[in-house]
Amino acid sequence: MTDRFVDNYLLYLLARASSEVSAQFHAHLKQHGLQVAEWRVLACLSDGDGMTVGDVADRALQHQPTMTKIINRMVKTGLVTRHKGEPDRRQVRVYITEDGRKRVEDALAAAKRHEADVLSDYGPREAAQLKSMLQALIDRNGAVPHED
Repeated sequence: MTDRFVDNYLLYLLARASSEVSAQFHAHLKQHGLQVAEWRVLACLSDGDGMTVGDVADRALQHQPTMTKIINRMVKTGLVTRHKGEPDRRQVRVYITEDGRKRVEDALAAAKRHEADVLSDYGPREAAQLKSMLQALIDRNGAVPHED
């Protein structure tokens, strides 16, 4: 069978790699009682001092209106809280709660194990180079949020 255009097309390769690897991990999330969107929010907030909704949306690959709805649901279930920013009270920051931290803790460990499994066929230098090249691609082209 001859190669098709998409077989060597960068955007297809990136999307296919993401789809394959993400599908494997998303199965793990169900075991932790987390939806993909919740996981992304909690992972973003797990090691920091809160973020604006816009920053969470950017990191979690969602449009801000969609992220606002996700965060509203997560506030109701006690996984995150909102607080007015300091010194700009117009800015709202989102923080992970203790319950949210407990829910995401095992999933973070599973994510690290999954990443190690995915990269196990690569040496440490190759794995670091792959991540570095992907980060450079993102930095040079700007990340645009999208709906999954």
